[in-house]
Amino acid sequence: MSNTYNRATPLEPNEHPIDSGVDVGHVHMKAADLAKIEDFYVGILGFNVIARLPRALFIAAGSYHHHLAFNTWESEGGAPPPKDTTGLYHIALRYPSKRALADALLRLRTAGWPLGGVSDHGTQLALYLTDPEGNGLELYWDRPEEEWPLDSEGRIIFDNQYFDPEELLRELEEEM
Repeated sequence: MSNTYNRATPLEPNEHPIDSGVDVGHVHMKAADLAKIEDFYVGILGFNVIARLPRALFIAAGSYHHHLAFNTWESEGGAPPPKDTTGLYHIALRYPSKRALADALLRLRTAGWPLGGVSDHGTQLALYLTDPEGNGLELYWDRPEEEWPLDSEGRIIFDNQYFDPEELLRELEEEM
């Protein structure tokens, strides 16, 4: 899947834009308890452990050097930031297919992990939850770019509609 999108028109195009191939390569987070982090991201979501240091964990989908890293260098045993402060809202993990997103939902259900919400944004289907340390997490699948809703000037129309997550699971069951 390409990270370069060309169909939509930016609302405010930059006079000197960044290369459209730039994407988020990895996210590195402070953690309080690496064992809980590993149980969730590796044990439930299925990430691979790429490297384990005495106070850090590097994980990835596949064999990339790391998509997510967690460390306790300054935060071991710490508490999550209060809700009314600035900082990270959520990490968004893009799944390559609707089936892969359904598999993530099934893994969460099997583990008894609660969802905080679901949304059909028009461009994507998204599942929202928090990880063991209270970090926001969005698991999503992008619809094909040609299906993204655009206004008459070619700008993306974002929506926030509910979708039934059971529909994802039904599609997964139909494939089995």
